[in-house]
Formats: sequence, C-alpha cells, structure tokens
Amino acid sequence: MSRTREQPMWQQLFQLDHNDTQSLQTQLRQSLVNAILDGRVALDMPLPSSRELAKQLGVARNTVVLAYQHLVDENYLIARERRGYFVNSDMLTGRVNQGKGLEPFDDTVQIETVLDLKSHRNVRRPTDWNHYQYPFIYGQIDSSLFPVNDWREACRLSLHVGAINEWTHDRIARDDELLVEQIHKRVLPRRGVWADPDQILITTGAQNALFITAQLLLDKSSTVGLENPCYPDARNIFSLFSGNQIEFAVGSSGVQTDERLERCRLIYVTPSHQCPTTTTMPLQSRRELLALAAEHNVMIVEDDYESELNFVGEPTPALKSLDRTQQVIYIGSLSKTLAPGLRVGFMVGPKSFIKEARALRRLMYRHPPSNTQRTVGHFLALGHHDSAVLRLSQAYKKRWELMNHALRQHECFSGAAPAFGGSSYWVELPKHVEAEELEQRAAKQSVFINAGDTYFANPEGNQHYCRLGFSSISDERIQPGIERLAGVIDGFRR
Repeated sequence: MSRTREQPMWQQLFQLDHNDTQSLQTQLRQSLVNAILDGRVALDMPLPSSRELAKQLGVARNTVVLAYQHLVDENYLIARERRGYFVNSDMLTGRVNQGKGLEPFDDTVQIETVLDLKSHRNVRRPTDWNHYQYPFIYGQIDSSLFPVNDWREACRLSLHVGAINEWTHDRIARDDELLVEQIHKRVLPRRGVWADPDQILITTGAQNALFITAQLLLDKSSTVGLENPCYPDARNIFSLFSGNQIEFAVGSSGVQTDERLERCRLIYVTPSHQCPTTTTMPLQSRRELLALAAEHNVMIVEDDYESELNFVGEPTPALKSLDRTQQVIYIGSLSKTLAPGLRVGFMVGPKSFIKEARALRRLMYRHPPSNTQRTVGHFLALGHHDSAVLRLSQAYKKRWELMNHALRQHECFSGAAPAFGGSSYWVELPKHVEAEELEQRAAKQSVFINAGDTYFANPEGNQHYCRLGFSSISDERIQPGIERLAGVIDGFRR
C-alpha cells in the first residue's frame, strides 16, 4: 500500500472555519494538539509537508509553517532533518490508558443532599439571548460599548514579566494591593465612602459577597429583613442560612420598614437603585433607616449596584457614607460598568468583620484570580473606569429616553421612568396579562423580557410586572421592539 494511502485524510482531521473569529493558524494548532493528544496521529508517521497540508486545507503555506514551528517550541512535535515533523512521544507519557468501548456509566444515581436548591426561583436568562432581535434582557452588556483598547492596555501591563512574577504566587488570603488601593481611592469616594484598605475585601462578584456575609452573620434562628420585591438570589442565599424572612414592601421612597425591623438580625437593601423597581431612597429615609438599625442593633447589608450609572439628578450618598455606628456592610461590583463575566466585586465593613470574611474566603477559594485583580487594578489606575462610566452613562441616558418615549406611546404599559438612571424599566402590565406567559409569547416573536413574578416573595397577585433592560439592545431597536411587544400584549385580548 502506498504511503499516500496510509496517511490520514488531513483535510477531514483538521476542519478549519474561515469565518471563525480565531485565526486559521490558531485553529490549525488546536486541531493538531487535539489530534496528537487523542492519539489520532501515529508516532512513526511524519506529518504532511507544509506545502502539502496547505494545499489540502486551502490555506497559505506560512500558516502551516508557523503552526508547526509553534508546536515544536511547545514540544508537541519533533523536527527531523530531511524526514519532516513527527509527534513527540514524551507528550503522551504519564497518561492512564483506559482503552475504548468502556461500559457506559449509570447516570441515574441520585445523591441525597442536605440542600434543596431546585425549589429556588431564579430569573430566567437564556444563554443565546444575543440571538434575539429585541433583547430587553437585564444584567448583560452591549459588547460595542466595552472599552476594548483600554482593557488591552491594562492586560499588557499585567503581563509584564515583573507583574507575572507577582500574580503567579499564591497570595493565600491577600488581595492585589493595586486593586485595593484603587477601590480605596477611586471607586468608593465616588459614593462618599471612605474606608481603610483593611476594611476592604475583594470578592468574585457582589453575589459572593452576599454569601460570605450571610454565612458570617446568620444561623437558622436568625431573622432576615428583605425588600419585596427584591433581588431573587439575595433571597435564595439568605434562605440557606436563615429560617425566617420578613418582607418589607417597596414604595416610591424605597423600602418601607415598620416595627418588625427590631426582630431582624440584618436587613438587605438596594437604596440607590432598588432592584427591581428602580426607586431611589431619599436622603432623609436613609438617615431614618440607619437610626432604626442602630437603635435595634440590626445590621444593614447595602447592595449599591448600578450606583455609578446615575444620569438623572444629583447622586445620593451611599448608606455606608452616613454610617457612624458601623451598622452597614457595603457591597459593590464592577459588573454593570465593566463586564459581568469578570466577576469582580468587593465588600466594605468593620475591620474585625472583614478579617473574619477574609478567613472564610480563604477556606472557600483563597482569593479571586490574581491576574484578573491586577488587570482591573491597572484599568482603574489609568483612569479607564471613570471614562467608561461616563460613556456608559451617556449611552444609557439616550436609551433611557428612547425607552420612555416608546413605552408612553402604548397604553398597555404603565410605570414611572427610573428617577436615578440605571439600565432597566420596571413595567406594570394590564391585569389580564400574566408576565410569565407574556415572556414566553414574546420570545417566539424574538423579543426577550424578564417576567417580574420571580422578584416577589409570593408570586400570587404579582404576575403583572416585567423588567425591561436596555443595556444590551441598540438604540435603533428599542422603538420597534416595544411596538412588537405591545402587539404581543394586544394578542391577549384577541
């Protein structure tokens, strides 16, 4: 049999996509690595020459040459003079060979757990939301607004040899000093919060900070005060540690507490931009809440999300900035102003509390990835974050106005425009329209919305609200998207 017939069909083994965002060279390298590690290339068989493989794959010869050379540098291939490139057998050593054709494992086994997380209600967010024509989804970003060049500059600085030598070490429980310094000097002062560096802890997002706080402050006998409606995963997290929850209604001035507050160990609030109603708690109401909390020794967990996205009126200082009795645990993140996928959050509290939180975090995952911390630190230090906040605020203000205009053109939508800013509207629907069914019907028309029932402690009687985000939808699609949604609502009457 000829040598040509013995060779694998390289063009079938290496499927390259000319429309892929990755370069053809990168795709070829990945295909070669997969083929080598999967044992699909014989050790004694030379790979085709660069000219031959380039011809078979329909790519430039230099693409193959660079791919081969890279894999030689990485020890996947060995270049033998006048014979060609061969697989380096050393790359395949130290692997357990279980063979092929093993009996399939039993995936019906049920493991009994002490938690029942299936009962938790969560906001529904499809992974393919960006395929919707009109994605009024909340909590995602518009990639066209991401500061790509600024982020690349911060990445380059964190990839210098000296920086790599720093962040590759296990920091055990410490955080990146540059990032802590920037949160201390740049981020917190925007909200009127002044804290020492040892009062700051970096977390993997605000949600992680909530989990740490709940685990440190609550037990099954504790009572937690919650806004109603509120952020669903805050309710879910607190329910893991506390068997008692008290819901306080949200009005036009934010959460409305009463005498039940004195029974609470802590109360969770979103005063700057209430989740999900978008109301902002006035300064006087904040002072009253602080006074009541101090009187009854109730800890306040302040989730200050979207506080930076203020483009309506003067900003109201954070609760933490008014705190004189150390009653407030302040939680923030960069998810809404930078990117949710980075999972960079932080918490501020008394030194003794942060010390315990740091010890608990060490047991959970030691610390957030140091390279991400350093990159975000550079991003803040270079002033890119402040610039990004300004651009986002300008873009969101325009979308906020477009949404307001579009919603007011249809009688089926009611609800005040957010007085603070942010990135979403809380809309009340006609009584004959249930939001969950509307969400399903709208999805079939390529319109994505968030039904609001999940935000309430009890969905009964609260099925007529929805949340419409505008952070991920382009300006020109807002008006036609609202019109299509109004048409879906009109279909309920018919």
